Amino acid sequence: MIIPKPVHLVRSPGTFRPSAIAATGDAVPVARLLRSYADLPLRLDGDVVLEVDGEGEAYSLSVTSTGIVLRGSVAGLRHAVQSLRQLLSDGEVPLVEVRDEPRFAWRGAMIDVARHFQPVSYLRRLVDQIALYKLNVLHLHLTDDQGWRMPVDRYPALTGVGGQRTESMIGPAGSTSYDGTPHGGAYTKEELRSLVSYAAERGVTVVPEIEMPGHARAALAAHPELGNFPERTVPVWTGWGVSESLFGVQEQTFAFLRDVLDEVLEVFPSPHVHIGGDECPAVEWETSPLAATRIAAEGLPGPGALHGWFLGRVSSYLVSRGRQPICWDDGENPHGLPLDAAVMIWRDPQHGLEAVRRGHRLVMAPFRSTYLDYPQSSAGEPPGQPAAVVSLEDVYRNDPVPTGWDAECAARVLGTQGQLWTEFVRTPEHAEYLAFPRLCALAESAWSVDRDWEDFRARLKAHAPLLAQVAPHHRPLDRG
Repeated sequence: MIIPKPVHLVRSPGTFRPSAIAATGDAVPVARLLRSYADLPLRLDGDVVLEVDGEGEAYSLSVTSTGIVLRGSVAGLRHAVQSLRQLLSDGEVPLVEVRDEPRFAWRGAMIDVARHFQPVSYLRRLVDQIALYKLNVLHLHLTDDQGWRMPVDRYPALTGVGGQRTESMIGPAGSTSYDGTPHGGAYTKEELRSLVSYAAERGVTVVPEIEMPGHARAALAAHPELGNFPERTVPVWTGWGVSESLFGVQEQTFAFLRDVLDEVLEVFPSPHVHIGGDECPAVEWETSPLAATRIAAEGLPGPGALHGWFLGRVSSYLVSRGRQPICWDDGENPHGLPLDAAVMIWRDPQHGLEAVRRGHRLVMAPFRSTYLDYPQSSAGEPPGQPAAVVSLEDVYRNDPVPTGWDAECAARVLGTQGQLWTEFVRTPEHAEYLAFPRLCALAESAWSVDRDWEDFRARLKAHAPLLAQVAPHHRPLDRG
């Protein structure tokens, strides 16, 4: 009946037709959220009663023949609202008793808006969609080689120059074909603040990502003086894959990054700030005089050690500002990343085990089961996607705690999230097709302890009418 599957649900015969919502104090904003979904008036004598009680994200939902009671902390009440939203059909709700709480605290969805810019209207719709399934993190990949979307008042060229590219590669990395069509876009701070507020009302935290020290080509197109060869100019990258362009390690670069992050922190109040850290070939650092000077000054063993040292320095700044850095797992290494930094595991679980043994907290995001840009089957999918398949069942069977991990390691897993990279995703409609229903499956792997694939398939089938309303471009369920 409900996705993700609750800890406890008992159904009784019959239904109840609610007429009004009653709430006081801290429950009132949540009541307004429910009203936006159910189109019921707010009245002191309403038969849908919201009560703030408890801590954490646990909630209870009781539907009897005489009324409905939702109870929990403010966060828990929001989850109760989403469960009620799923149960409501033609103005009626089945009689149920639900007690529920999540398995993991981090239940996320990442959208890459750097490779192909996506309008803020779509991001707001995505927030509504993921909130329905009790996902509570929207990770915005705001910068990359192919585009810079985060407005920075002190450096307007980041979006003015770095936010535009002349064309885009057709096909996978290494292709020699291009579409000849300029692509660009950037958000305003007002748009992003509004998105953050909209998400917070629905229990979703927006986590920004500013890529470094690699995936920096768009920033270096705008400010070549921040690179390893300041006299060298480069355009915003039009290809896919991994660029060799890295931020330089001179003090000017770190002053720039502090300025950028200061403005990011003003817009995004999230406890975590993602600093990228992945796919960082050391080719430029191996030949840059500036890098050689830094290696000698810091006593580092070689160019490869600059990667962890760089991320460690930026992480320490974020910690000093009261935030928790997080980076992709290839940014985690013994050379500098502080234990305050969490690590997002995109490769294999073994990399997570190495990170957790060093004392880091983890978000599990392995590409084999959480990369939503991968096709959902071996045939009948849109062109241009990677070759590997990540099916609905693959996503569902993703367990954030890998088999064989002991209790101490498992306790350091914050949760999991799905990734939607957009090299081949030009429109919101395509993004929605790729995201759903796989995010429904990921939501259950993040929330529910007791899971069964066949049971999930049956509930998803019954859930199809509501899914069609909230995500009309989703992949048809009958395709498997």
